[in-house]
Amino acid sequence: MLCTLPKGYTQIVEYVNGLKNLPMALSHTILAVLSREPLSGYDIGKRFEESVSCYWQASQQQIYRELGKMEHQGWVTYKTLPQAGKPDKKIYSITDAGKAELTRWYAEPTEPTPIREDLLVKVLAAPYVSVDILIQELQRRRQVHQSKLIDYQAMAAVHQTMANPPKAEQFRYLTLRRGIRYEQDWIDWCDEVLDVLKPT
Repeated sequence: MLCTLPKGYTQIVEYVNGLKNLPMALSHTILAVLSREPLSGYDIGKRFEESVSCYWQASQQQIYRELGKMEHQGWVTYKTLPQAGKPDKKIYSITDAGKAELTRWYAEPTEPTPIREDLLVKVLAAPYVSVDILIQELQRRRQVHQSKLIDYQAMAAVHQTMANPPKAEQFRYLTLRRGIRYEQDWIDWCDEVLDVLKPT
């Protein structure tokens, strides 16, 4: 039997899911990465994993697809690097047009990304379904965020060993700090909800 959510819950669900997703600036993230040094598409993907995964994620396929669009727009160019027994490697560089586009985008105001989180909807629906299932999912999600937090803290520890990190590394560390706070906040919130759900 399906339960009807109380009046007003529909608006809450709409808020949690977000009315729409804002367009993602994958191309501008790639431009920012290439501003440091020319890279292959594969190495751009590695930089995403190492440097920006705490706030931006993209598959290798998405990166290659976006690079093709950016090349067509004149934002990037590439040189071909022959490889013995392998397909030639493309080394991408940002162009003057790409730098101009990054500068244009950089000057625009940012907007908070609308929240679209299934777990919040499950918490909202908890009074009408099995709480035990929610407890299991909260424990699982807590572990996911704990694992990411450990990874990010290890990255931060490497940064802290640098006596005089270059400016680019200092700013990368600031984004990493935001990722650490994000994961820690999720852990704290999961603990808060689990505490509420404890049997009395």
